[in-house]
Amino acid sequence: MMDQYQEKTGPLETGRWIMHVDMDAFYASIEQHDFPALRGRPVIVGGGLRGVVSAASYEARRFGVHSAMPLWQARRLCPQAAVQPVRMARYVEVSRCVQAVLHQFSPRVEQASVDEAYLDATGLERLFGPVEALARAVKQAVFETTGGLTCSVGLAPVKFLAKIASDRNKPDGLTILFPEAVDAFLCTLPVSDIPGVGRTFLEKLQALGIRTCGEVRQRSQAFWERRFGKAGVALWQRAHGIDLRQVEPVTPPKSESAENTFDEDTRDRDVLRRWLFRQADRVGRSLRRQQLRGRVVTLKVKYADFRRVSRKLSLPEPTCATQTIYEAACHLLEALNPVRPVRLIGLGVSHFEEGMQQGFLPQAVQRHEEEARRARLDQALDALGGKVVRGRLFVPRNKT
Repeated sequence: MMDQYQEKTGPLETGRWIMHVDMDAFYASIEQHDFPALRGRPVIVGGGLRGVVSAASYEARRFGVHSAMPLWQARRLCPQAAVQPVRMARYVEVSRCVQAVLHQFSPRVEQASVDEAYLDATGLERLFGPVEALARAVKQAVFETTGGLTCSVGLAPVKFLAKIASDRNKPDGLTILFPEAVDAFLCTLPVSDIPGVGRTFLEKLQALGIRTCGEVRQRSQAFWERRFGKAGVALWQRAHGIDLRQVEPVTPPKSESAENTFDEDTRDRDVLRRWLFRQADRVGRSLRRQQLRGRVVTLKVKYADFRRVSRKLSLPEPTCATQTIYEAACHLLEALNPVRPVRLIGLGVSHFEEGMQQGFLPQAVQRHEEEARRARLDQALDALGGKVVRGRLFVPRNKT
């Protein structure tokens, strides 16, 4: 399907084209693809009695189910839905296939998340014909390569408009916003559709009587800067269709993290430490796979009353060793000393440096050999591809 904004009012000889490709209900669509019995049925992807919805099929969305909704609420809205566990490794595998397809059309592809990407389509008309033909070719290639998964595509002169366009006609949509139509499009565009305008900012704009970009354009850039600073300037720019950001082929990760929500709140330190080790192992494996090492370990805790706290520890040397990450997280946990029931715990590693040289533990230069041993153990386990599990990860069936 093509959106109404495809209409072109004049020749387009030269110009910038940005394509935004957004996979439709990605996690849920993969579950329906891999398990044919789920096709046509409401599917919710999420985990745990206390977890949240990671994704919902379009059949489930008709009942009001959406991502980030508590799983118990989703079950109540759609009790007939099939609830599938998150299989991130599988989603990443399919995502890589999609990225490979996009690179067949343009050398400049920026992966925005596991299920969306930007593609610089400027000048590709010479290879693939009009932009509509290019977009349809991309959609067909993704469909064939993934075995039937659909994507929605938006094409526009700038990044943020391409993203808005891709969401206009889901699922399996195609929306092209030609330069000549940008002004008319923006005049009626709700400010809530602009990426970066969150709930708090939107409430402040509504208090001023501002609901569309056309109303933003009635006031000067200086007014918005005085009122909201940099956010105000960005708002004024977007309302005028200004977005100077380029498609960046490589976006280095800023952090790597893992977290878990418990089925039951707990004060048990052994349980908390056990989950921290699982997370350290998961994060460490990912860092080593990307050949990254981080200097800062962060502990995240959410209590039963939903209050969140976080603590950080800077290491003297960057690391990607599972045991080192785990020990740093345990140190933070002991320093935090949570006495109230914990609902969620997680850890993260940030402030990356590239390369695989292992760092030393804090205040333990004399333990260089121990750190080297940990590096050898990590490498050996990584080479086995997860077929051997660290003893610390085993949990007896009669334990929490």
